[in-house]
Amino acid sequence: MNLDESYWENRWVNSETGWDINGPSPAIIDLVLKYCKRSDKILFPGAGSAHDAAYLFNEYGFQNIYICDWAQTPLERFKEQNPTFPKEHILHANYFKLNQSFDFIVEQTFFCAIDPTLRPKYAEKSKEILNPNGVLMGLLFNRNFDIKGPPFGGTQEEYISLFKNLFDIETFEESQKSITPRKGYELIFVFRKC
Repeated sequence: MNLDESYWENRWVNSETGWDINGPSPAIIDLVLKYCKRSDKILFPGAGSAHDAAYLFNEYGFQNIYICDWAQTPLERFKEQNPTFPKEHILHANYFKLNQSFDFIVEQTFFCAIDPTLRPKYAEKSKEILNPNGVLMGLLFNRNFDIKGPPFGGTQEEYISLFKNLFDIETFEESQKSITPRKGYELIFVFRKC
């Protein structure tokens, strides 16, 4: 399976978006409010509908949020639904080719959507585009799936071995604020760039 730009665009066009929870994630919102200042430059990669970004921008005044996705369709919908969101903060791009830097990268369902062979590259790219003392944080699935992905699952032990040489692991535990269908299957994490 080629998980390229056209694959994800087709998923959006055909409304095959079972990962989209149709609103902000309580766990993600709490995490951002706990760790980020409104002036911090925050990236949501593989953002799709970007409900969290929209909520933080509209309800809490975070003005330096960026969203990135390979698929054009969700970004166009986001622009229509959030006309005051800065257009230059909406990045139609491949995460692995980004050349901007950020204070925070917020992960939710992007890591599990990429081919697992790209996970080391994801860890390295995340460190590369984070500013000094920058933070990669968010949610990761703590389970393997019966179906051939995406989504692709994993375990806490696998993730630790992947990230431990690039980041200081500050928090990595079961999420207490996951949405009901994911309760008990998500880990909340805060990894600070070494």
